[in-house]
Order: sequence, then C-alpha cells, then structure tokens
Amino acid sequence: MAKMPITKAGYEKLKRELEYIRTVSLPENIRDIEVARAHGDITENAEFAAAKERQSFLQGRIAELENNLATSYVVSLDGLPTDKIVFGSIVTLEDTNTGSRITYQLVGPFESDLKENKISVTSPIGKALIGKSAGDEVSVKTPGGTREFEIVDICIVGKK
Repeated sequence: MAKMPITKAGYEKLKRELEYIRTVSLPENIRDIEVARAHGDITENAEFAAAKERQSFLQGRIAELENNLATSYVVSLDGLPTDKIVFGSIVTLEDTNTGSRITYQLVGPFESDLKENKISVTSPIGKALIGKSAGDEVSVKTPGGTREFEIVDICIVGKK
C-alpha cells in the first residue's frame, strides 16, 4: 500500500485512539465477557454475544489503526506556501450558485472528518483544489452533481 500523508496532529490522534483501545476499551471488554460468562449458559446469553461482538470490533479497529499508522508519513505544516493550495492548507470556498461559504482543511485520508471540516486530499474536492490559488474557480464532480466553487482564501494552521 502506498504511504499516505498525515498531519502531526492527525498522527498523534490515531496513536492516542490506539492506546486508549488497548489500555481501556479492551480490558473493559474482557471484564464484560467474564461477567457475562459467569451468568451461566453462554449459548443463549445476549450479554455474552454483545461483548464478543464488541471484542471483534475492537480487534478490527486496532488492526486498522496499526495499519493506518504504519502506512502514514507525517507532513510538516511549517513553511507551507499560502499562495497555492497544498496539503494542510485551510481553504475557504464560495459556492458560485448559492453564495454560501465553507472552510475546509486538506488532510490525509486517515484523518479526514467532515464534522471537523477536514477533507482528504484524495477526495474529489481535495484533488480539484490542490495547486489552485485564491480567486480561482474549480468545478467538482460530486455524487450530487457538478458543483462550482470560487477559492476565497488560503491559509495554514496558525498563520493568516
């Protein structure tokens, strides 16, 4: 698998989640399995089945996080240009049809989170924005149809 870019903050967040699952969630789950097993017949024990399902989920998440960390490389956001959109840029876009504005940070695929307005550089919008400058217009094919945006502003975390 190709290496994926990630910010230092994103990398640290993945490491913290992995550590939390290993040191808190998994031990809690083991206790839940033991308690459910103590209730007797496990063949008809919903608590036991739920705890085993949770254990499977946690083990899968651990494997996913380990893989994400192993296939990531940290990109420093120090000294990045603010005249062109690059990995780590914070970009304010205006929808040319509605006039509404939205601000996104371009990050790696392992840390993208629409709730935090972090989009992946590998997403359709991310790909369309890379290399563009303030004032440029971009056309993005999305599942809901083609959208047109004007780039209003570009900055880097901690800079304006």
